Amino acid sequence: MKSTDTTVRRTGRPLSFDREQALEQAMLTFWRHGYETSSISDLTAAMGITAPSLYTAYGDKKQLFLEAMRLYAGSPYDMEQALVEAPTSRDAAQRMLIAAAEAFTGELTPRGCLLASATASGSGASADVQSEVAQVRREIQSRLQNRIDRDVAQALLPVGTDSHSLATLVIALIQGMSVLARDGTDRRDLLAMANFAMNAWPKL
Repeated sequence: MKSTDTTVRRTGRPLSFDREQALEQAMLTFWRHGYETSSISDLTAAMGITAPSLYTAYGDKKQLFLEAMRLYAGSPYDMEQALVEAPTSRDAAQRMLIAAAEAFTGELTPRGCLLASATASGSGASADVQSEVAQVRREIQSRLQNRIDRDVAQALLPVGTDSHSLATLVIALIQGMSVLARDGTDRRDLLAMANFAMNAWPKL
């Protein structure tokens, strides 16, 4: 496989496929089947490319997954902007929950969350991948926690609000919604759950 990669790079042969479109298909495959159970043959069949092309364009299965995960998670800048532009941290959290409920029950995508499903059957063989997924969740949680802290500083939330636990609760609920969506829970019930959870948000 390495000799093929070297040959391609030496000759400067351009990719003969749409890299971003292929990456999207890889993302859907990982989303549907998880990281470990998505074989190279599964991925190449979905992406419409050969194994040598996969290794040349993306490196290896792990690097392909990490790139697909970044595509799924979106830009950190966009996430930060969404949190900043929300009127309050409560609005930001509610929007996150609603977006999750809608994304986890899409008609054209697998049910649930890629971050949750990708490593659901994880073992020591994918410990590094699990670590990368966990880091993405921690980053999302940290950004929401910072937004909550800002509301506390601006007297929009009670003094002493536990921003860490509150942000953790939102992330835990999102992951739980993913599991329920994969079990067949419909969007209406997930949205009802999200709205009910917001009743626990601290009030002045």
